[in-house]
Amino acid sequence: MEASQGAPSGQGPGEEPEGGAEALDRPLPEGVRRRVVALVADAFGGLTVPELPPQLRQYARFTPSRRAKFAGNAMAAAVESDPVFRQRIATRIRESHTELSGAIEGGTPPAAADPVDVAALAYVLRPADWIKLVEAAGEEAERAHAERAGEETERELRRLREELAEARTAARTEAERGRVELETVRKEHDALQRKLRSALSDVKRGEAALRKLEAELESSRSAAAAQQATAEGEARRLRARLAEAESALEASRRAAREGRSVEDMRVRLLLDTVLESAQGLRRELALPPASVHPADTVDAVEPGRMTPKDIARRALSETDPALLDQLLALPQAHLVVDGYNVTKTGYPTMPLEKQRLRLLGGLAVLAAQTGAEMTCVFDGAELAAPVLLAPPRGVRVLFSKPGVTADELIRQLVRAEPPGRPVVVVSTDREVADGVAKAGARPVASALLLKRLART
Repeated sequence: MEASQGAPSGQGPGEEPEGGAEALDRPLPEGVRRRVVALVADAFGGLTVPELPPQLRQYARFTPSRRAKFAGNAMAAAVESDPVFRQRIATRIRESHTELSGAIEGGTPPAAADPVDVAALAYVLRPADWIKLVEAAGEEAERAHAERAGEETERELRRLREELAEARTAARTEAERGRVELETVRKEHDALQRKLRSALSDVKRGEAALRKLEAELESSRSAAAAQQATAEGEARRLRARLAEAESALEASRRAAREGRSVEDMRVRLLLDTVLESAQGLRRELALPPASVHPADTVDAVEPGRMTPKDIARRALSETDPALLDQLLALPQAHLVVDGYNVTKTGYPTMPLEKQRLRLLGGLAVLAAQTGAEMTCVFDGAELAAPVLLAPPRGVRVLFSKPGVTADELIRQLVRAEPPGRPVVVVSTDREVADGVAKAGARPVASALLLKRLART
């Protein structure tokens, strides 16, 4: 803040200042300026509103600290440019700073006084040579500030030097510790490298041993699988032979319990078959018991007798149900039925239990009508549990044993019959039909039996 031409203390507005115009040749030092604002803010409260310049009246009710904060520049400008306002402020300052104000206006400021206070009061009071006082006080304040700044700089420099020395010492210590740690890490790294190489070597040896063991294990598994397959085949063969032996043993025991041997039973059954066949043939040919004479052997045609054409009409088709009736009408005829082959041909969508019951019901009616022996064979492999079944009257029901198929059981039944007895086997299975035909039985298709049962 520069001082313009102003009126000294005691002069009214419009009067020329004593001693001519005086002004500072450089701005007030910042410390002096702040002190001038503080003095004006303190003295501001002793003035009435009309005594204040118009631009400062709005701050009349402010506290000194708020005036200094919000109106500092305005008050400094008013002190510089408004002599009346400056004189009124000077009057209040003389009242509050009596001794120092009097000493400054007398030209003998105390040596112990603060240079900033002296410069600020001289700037407001404007005594003779106030510019010198302000400049001297400003220089003193700047010198003191410079000295304080130099001392602070020196202290900061000493602090920085001490911190630099401590940092260098810490850096040397840290570097030494880093070198020690680096050496330790290097040693540990070398040891780990050696352990790693040893571990890798062990792993390679272990992998080689594992591959060898896996090859041996695979070889052992292959040998065991081959042995198991051979053993299973042999076991199946032995089970089949055992089943046949058990069947033969059971037949022998049953015959022994009845008091006759199997051969006796076969001979007796064959004899009954021959006798009944002869009787049936006599009835079929309508031969009189004792009325045949030599003249009757002469070939001729007599009225009312059958001709060869009439005999030819008796031949039946393989699909005619009457064929089955003719076969079952033979003496001591035995009908053997492949059960599931018939049911799965006629009614495959029904459950197995209902298939069996339906077939057995039809066979019971057929047995009652023809009087022939009937045996129905089912495959035991189809069973999830033992069958609780009461065979119908006149029908023998058999299930094949584990490991024995129904086809094998049918062939055993045919082989058990004596040669010459009429045995009829019902099955569509070509292998079964061919096998029983070689054994002397008469195979017929399952459809033929189903047609015959449909008529009952």
